[in-house]
Amino acid sequence: MTSPRRLVWDATARTRGWFVLASATAVLGAAGTLAFPWAMARALDAVVARRPATGPVLVCAALLALVVTTGALQTLANGGYGSGTVAALRRSLSRRALDAGVPGTADFPAGDLAGRLSAGCAQAGSAGVTLVTASAAVLTSLGGVVALWLLDWRIGLCFSLGVPPLVLIARGFMNRGSGLFLQYQETQGRISALLLEALGGARTIGASGTAAVETRRVLEPLPELSRTGHRVWALQRDTEWQVGLLIPPVEVLVLCAGGLALLHGDISAGELAAVVGYTALAMAALDQLDALFALGMSAAGARRVAEVVDQPVPAPGTRARPASGPGTVTLSGVTVRSGTRLVLDSVDLVVPAGTALAVVGRSGAGKSTLAALIGRLREPDAGLVAIDGVPLPELTPGALRAAVGYAFERPALLGKTVAGTIAFARPDASREEVAAAAGAARADDFIARLPHGYDTPLKDAPLSGGEVQRLGIARALVHDPTVVVLDDALSSLDTATEARVGSALASAWSGRTRVLIAHRVSTAARADLVAWLENGRVRALGPHQELWQLDGYRALFAAGTATASESAPEAVPEHAPHPHPQESV
Repeated sequence: MTSPRRLVWDATARTRGWFVLASATAVLGAAGTLAFPWAMARALDAVVARRPATGPVLVCAALLALVVTTGALQTLANGGYGSGTVAALRRSLSRRALDAGVPGTADFPAGDLAGRLSAGCAQAGSAGVTLVTASAAVLTSLGGVVALWLLDWRIGLCFSLGVPPLVLIARGFMNRGSGLFLQYQETQGRISALLLEALGGARTIGASGTAAVETRRVLEPLPELSRTGHRVWALQRDTEWQVGLLIPPVEVLVLCAGGLALLHGDISAGELAAVVGYTALAMAALDQLDALFALGMSAAGARRVAEVVDQPVPAPGTRARPASGPGTVTLSGVTVRSGTRLVLDSVDLVVPAGTALAVVGRSGAGKSTLAALIGRLREPDAGLVAIDGVPLPELTPGALRAAVGYAFERPALLGKTVAGTIAFARPDASREEVAAAAGAARADDFIARLPHGYDTPLKDAPLSGGEVQRLGIARALVHDPTVVVLDDALSSLDTATEARVGSALASAWSGRTRVLIAHRVSTAARADLVAWLENGRVRALGPHQELWQLDGYRALFAAGTATASESAPEAVPEHAPHPHPQESV
């Protein structure tokens, strides 16, 4: 398991230049700060003794210039180092999340993952800056303590009496705070996940009049967040007053020891001034509560980021599928579990090359899971999925993407323009290929009505759910894979449009292997074969006309089930505006 410390250190290694500059300027600044009281004491003693003070004064000026310059450089370096580290953590988290397929899963809902990506990475990335700054303060404080001991051992002893209580206070703060910081961030993540889920179904909530119910559901963790927040504030309060009570007695004790040393002639007037300066520097170690709080939040953020980074990623294969492969898909003993539920149970299925296979079944039968397996968007817990006899884990990512393409029920519109989103999988596609794909998907008619046609920016293209689906189909046509998976990709089209698009796709993909997740009887009727899933198994496999003789099969397409979605997303009518939905598998 990746430790949070290792995670932050690996991110730091990518911005090591800024880290070195921040560390170096912090050390130089601490050295200048420590030398300044000594130089000031020499200048004051020279003035009291009526000796020339030009040299000591110039030394003070030089040290002051050093402190100011290093402070400015450290601010610059901290900014570059902090932003670079946060960016590196976000790249690592987003890459691992996508490679491992965790977005939207039960363990990592979209809202929670967004929180980890934004606040979690920011808090984890600030750990280095906080550590460098706090280390410089502690280094300066230790130097001040050493200077007090060198000036007079009794003064140093008086200050050191305050160190053990400080250590106990700091240790108690971190021990109690670490769990609270993590609990607070996790609760925030749950609220974010619930809120994002509710926003995704805003139209359904509005239509059903359940806004008040949803508000209570989203805010249900709020009392827990409030309790945790109050416990954090109480911890800060208690630590603050403990430190506040500790500092004044230590200062008084040190200054009294310094005054007595001056009266006995053990130190000079300038050295007494140095005692005051070094006492102030040494006290900085007693007032690092903000740094401790920031480090606690950083540690909690790093732990939440590490939970995602630790997710296993399927190893890429090294084998290229033969270009002449016809596209036969084979599932052998495939089993998939979701927690304790068996989604697919030892499924054996062969989709002959060039066949259009419709996969039907009631909600929860495992249709979309089966679709995800074909392109290795999900790994089976047991069994094997192969294309033309080559197991998917053995294929290189490039060979797999060239072999299998998808059109989703709710395709994400990626790219800057309409043409860009159609050609997203093949940026080198010509305008003619893009237009041909749009025509086959029956998308060219509404594209022509857009302000700038194919060059219309997506933000300026108000699209209905059906129009978005047709763009997704056009994208799959341009991709031109050997095996095409249509995961309920025609569900938002009206019956007439769905028939026209289906007929066009049958012609465009003639000879290609097609797997269609179907909820409409018309989709199943146009397929060569139908696989009927029930309770995670293939209950029947055959032409639609043969299966139609079975009462249970006909019941699948009864009123109320024909348009049901396996993942129960919000229904999007063809004429309704569609706000660039996300792909769901």
